[in-house]
This record gives sequence, structure tokens and C-alpha cells, in this order.
Amino acid sequence: MAGRRRGRGHPRRQARPPLPPPPGEPLPLEPTNLREDAAGERTSKKPCHTSSSSSAAMCDPDVWADLLDSLLHHIIAVFSSFHDLLAFIGTCHSWRAALSSLPPAFSFNFPPLHLRPDMGDPHLHGSSVKHSLLSNCKWQLVDPAKRTSSLHRLAPRYLRGRMRYLGCSYGYFILSNLEQCLLVDVYSGATVRPPRLKFSGNHEIYYGILVAPINSPNSHLLLFSRSSMFQWQVGTSSWLEHTLDCERILQIVFFKGDMFAMDFLDRLHRIRLAPQLTVQEVPAVWEEDTVAGLIKINKPWLVVCGDMLLLVELSACRNAFFGYSATFKVFRLNFSVEPAKWVKVDNLGNNALFVSFDRRNPTFSCMNPERWGGKSNCIYCAGASADSDEAWSVVELHQELPCTCTAVGCSYRSKPIPAPSVHSYELHSLWVLPSLVYGDGQ
Repeated sequence: MAGRRRGRGHPRRQARPPLPPPPGEPLPLEPTNLREDAAGERTSKKPCHTSSSSSAAMCDPDVWADLLDSLLHHIIAVFSSFHDLLAFIGTCHSWRAALSSLPPAFSFNFPPLHLRPDMGDPHLHGSSVKHSLLSNCKWQLVDPAKRTSSLHRLAPRYLRGRMRYLGCSYGYFILSNLEQCLLVDVYSGATVRPPRLKFSGNHEIYYGILVAPINSPNSHLLLFSRSSMFQWQVGTSSWLEHTLDCERILQIVFFKGDMFAMDFLDRLHRIRLAPQLTVQEVPAVWEEDTVAGLIKINKPWLVVCGDMLLLVELSACRNAFFGYSATFKVFRLNFSVEPAKWVKVDNLGNNALFVSFDRRNPTFSCMNPERWGGKSNCIYCAGASADSDEAWSVVELHQELPCTCTAVGCSYRSKPIPAPSVHSYELHSLWVLPSLVYGDGQ
């Protein structure tokens, strides 16, 4: 509960990634070795111990370790960067443990980290390549609020063969080589190996997602194929297979305690796992004149922004100067009417949205981005533009972008953001919050 005091010497529920650098130290710039964590490990944490004498003096167990969780949550809420959070949780184990009691609706006020992969071999980036040698992959994590510091990581060396990328969820890559699935913490490098898949249709699996943080007692890993969903409760030794009677699922988000999925036909579904699996379409209509004259360039994104479930589209329309122009458009789902209605959003206010062109990657929103040097009413795209040295692109809502039109539809130029795609088996740039921000997931 938010008002309880943090006790000293209580055992922690599950193994955690290594502690971040002490306050004041930058993130390491060199790759570090990765370690493997078996699902279900347990460790205990001693409260309020640091390697710095000055930090230890400031973090006297009799004073600081017993601060109310509610007070610590107020402190966390004012952080404007992931680096601020690292300094906070690196001060004292008891403060780090406060992340575990954050309420489910808590929203961080700092941006996600930008993850840019480096596959090493440029020939692996061709559009004809369906599988990437992720064992040769390394990636860079950059905090948009502290761009001078970055963290480099290498994929586990013991990976063999061609691993397929299935998605990223709660700070973990989800990888697969048909029978074996692997979860890799993008920040700490810790890995989790689920049991082997032994189903005939597992070669068709294209998407994976966690329904809760990995350390949560109710965490499940879901893998999707065209006709089935495979379910693994973290820590158990077997999978369940469920037959799906819907179009291919492209994206899943969690909104107000429910799991919402968008399928290939842009239909919204509500998924429930208990007491048994149910996939129910959510009837939704469009506000009049919101889609007139628009050509969809790509599949839309679902983004949770505070108490709103948003849909973001990249659409094309005729333009007097370019012939055709592309713009981002945002719609809010109004649940107060039946059927629910997608209503156009003219301005994001003091919010910014974060998307990547692989729909299996997480999307984010951030309030008051000016606090860390960002811009409100903008969409941050993880992919870099072809004519810019920036690692990501920032596009204002309704900003017109040139595109060309062919007989088969609209072909979007790589200016200022790259061409979108539904999904592939390769790893591309994305936004991510490391798993440590989710605490124990309680």
C-alpha cells in the first residue's frame, strides 16, 4: 500500500538485475558481459547500504530507509530523466524497493530510452532477410534527456543459430528459434529461458508479449501465430495452446486493467486470460468526416496516454504543393457511447507520443516533455530520417510531410522518417523502459 513504511531486512520476492552505477557516475560506455537468470530465482536485499561513505552517511538506516512509500512515490514523480531514477534507486536498496509498490496507474514523467541496434553485418539489413543473427547483435541505449551518456550492450554469446525477433515487452526482448524462446533484459542483459515449445504450429509464431512485469506473480508470456496463441505462466514448466478465431494480432496494449489488441483489419479486441481465454471484438465506429479523403500508408498504432486510449495513423491526402502529403493523425476512443467511437484529436496538449515502426514494440506517452528538452504535441519516431544525423525523428501532429503516389497506393519517402512496415523478424530501432522501472510488478 502506498502509505506503508518500508521495513528493513525483508527478503525480496525475486532476483533483480545488477544495481546501476552509484549516483554521479555516468552509464558505462563499453559493452559488458551478460548473465543468465533462471525464472523463479529468489534473493534478499539488505536495506540502505552504499559503497560511498558520503552516500552511506546520507542514507542512515534509522532515518532514510523508513521513509513512507507514498513520499518516495512523490519524489519519483518529479524525475525528468531515467538517469534521475538511477541515482535515486542507487542510493539505497530500500528506495529501490519503493518501485515495487507504485500503483498500476502510475506514469513516469521522463521519456523512454531509445534503443538502436547494430547488427554488425550490413548485408543482414536487406529486405529479403527474414532472420537475423542476433548472436552478433549489439545495441545502444540513449536517454533523450541525457544524450551525452549512453549504454552499449551485446547479445548473449551462447546464442546459436538464427534467432527471430518477436517483440519487446516490459524491458525484455522476446526472441525465438522455433522450439526455444529466450527473453533478454535490454538493460541488464539478464536472460530467462521458458520451456521448449513442442507444438506443430510454432514455426508460424511472429509476435510475443508479456502481460505483466517478469517478476510479477501473475506474469504470462503470450506468443501469437496466425491461428493460435501460446501461453506460458512465468516460472512454470509447460505451455498452453489456444486456438484463435480472429485475424492476425498486430499490437497489444494495456489500458485501465484490460488488454486491448489491434488485428490486421484494424479491428479492436479485448483479450481476457481468466477464467478462460476470451477474445471479444470491441464495436467501434468513426466520427463523421474523420477519414474522408485519407489514404492509410501503414497500420495504426495504439498508444495509452493518461486516461485516453489513442490510435495514431500515418495517412496521405492531396496537397496543393506536393500533390500528396502525409500527416500523423490521432484519434481517441470514446467509451462513454455505444458503440464506442473514434474521435479526432486536434492537439495533444502537453503530451508527446513515442512510436516505432514495428507494431510489436511498445508505445509510450510523456507529459510535459519540455521538462527534459522535448516538445509537446509531437510524435517521436524511433527510426532516424535518411537526411539527418539524428537517431530519431520528431514530427508535430498534423505536420505535412511530402510523399509520392503510385498506381498501387502511396509510397512514403524516407523524409523525415523511414518507411513503416507491419513487422519483420529483424530488430529495428525502438523505444523502451528498462525492466527495473517496474519493480517487482506487484
